[in-house]
Amino acid sequence: MSRPDAGTGDPVTVRRALVIVAAGSGERLGQGMPKARVHLAGRPILAHVLERLHGLTPGFDAIVLVLPRDVPSYDTLAALGHEFSAATGVPVFSTRGGGSRSSSVRAGLDHLARSVTLQDWDHASTTVLIQDAARALTPHAVYTRVMAAVESGASAVVPALPVTDTIKRVKQDRRPQTELVAETVPRGALRAVQTPQGFTLELLRRAFAHVGDLPDDAAEALTDEAMIAESMGVEVRVVAGSDLAAKITSPADLVSAEAHLRTEAQPEQAQPGHPAAEPVLPRVGIGHDVHAFAPEGESRELWLAGLFWPDLQGLTGHSDGDAVAHACCDALFSAAGLGDLGVHFGADTIGTARPELIGASGAELLGEAARIVRAAGFGIGSVSVQFVGRRPKFGPRRQEAQEVLSSAVGAPVAISATTSDGLGFTGRGEGILATATAVVYLM
Repeated sequence: MSRPDAGTGDPVTVRRALVIVAAGSGERLGQGMPKARVHLAGRPILAHVLERLHGLTPGFDAIVLVLPRDVPSYDTLAALGHEFSAATGVPVFSTRGGGSRSSSVRAGLDHLARSVTLQDWDHASTTVLIQDAARALTPHAVYTRVMAAVESGASAVVPALPVTDTIKRVKQDRRPQTELVAETVPRGALRAVQTPQGFTLELLRRAFAHVGDLPDDAAEALTDEAMIAESMGVEVRVVAGSDLAAKITSPADLVSAEAHLRTEAQPEQAQPGHPAAEPVLPRVGIGHDVHAFAPEGESRELWLAGLFWPDLQGLTGHSDGDAVAHACCDALFSAAGLGDLGVHFGADTIGTARPELIGASGAELLGEAARIVRAAGFGIGSVSVQFVGRRPKFGPRRQEAQEVLSSAVGAPVAISATTSDGLGFTGRGEGILATATAVVYLM
């Protein structure tokens, strides 16, 4: 494709490049690896980004993958780029990212400049899209809308969706764990911005030169390229985004994305003369664990639901005695038909069968249990666990505990607590009982 040069009127070839930022750590997903390498429906998240580019019209003249710095992740993800290039003929280059999104994008642009002959590309007529790998299911329509807007004369374009929630600006409260509403922000003109964001190459080169001239605190406040354009006084155009372009940040986001992919993969609903699709049924498992409180004369810390409870007597038993985490492990193994804690971690003292797990916390064992279940071909839908005991007082730390265990599992974990009205060993304060239910499904 070509268009007339604005100054001379001579035809200029329109070029298109895509920079995929895939260097994020993914800590909130709790998988122990960079986000782009985490599996979504059995394949790395980055694989889904690239798959969605197949058949995109117009396509790209070059793609740059900005990848994590560690060697295993870099090699795994770079190989996906090679596969895409072999299948499509589009040159795909890989480079390592920096410590921030801005530095990673800059690294991608610098690598693009080294990998293709940019002096043969007219910078004003070259469209560069910046895509976050975390928005793995972004459809073709969003890419084409952004490219079309840039190529119709905009220097900076973002896809976005209207904000549907009521938005309130808050301020700090003197009371702990609360905030005060300062004002309610009218939402009619608010938009939730997504990626890919599109720019002319000429603007991006100027934008990063502009950032380099700013003080460090001002530069760090510019969290994406559109904000840099705004700070330069450049008009940023908005086009329609897509619900499918949602960002995968938390374990719950991963579950939602997997559910959408399963829906996509289902054949059409049965019609007269067509056999009905076989339903994909979840598998449910139950886990149960009991630990006694250590004798008062024995110094033992209390760890429960992945949290440390200072100044409270700890529980006896395997690992750190975390009955809640251990019950979750057994529920996962039960749902997948993989035995129990003793099978995987040792029957007497958890960790003895695997020396590398000696001294592992209950949350660490739970993370390993989730890894084993996924390696066996299962996705994890959710885990629910309830413990019964007189102490500790759980309500104020429920959310914190759920976040810790959800991070360990890589899927939502809901925790509840109750007492037994003074009945039995839990009512007498002698120990804690925990029962968990896990839902898994075949990948």
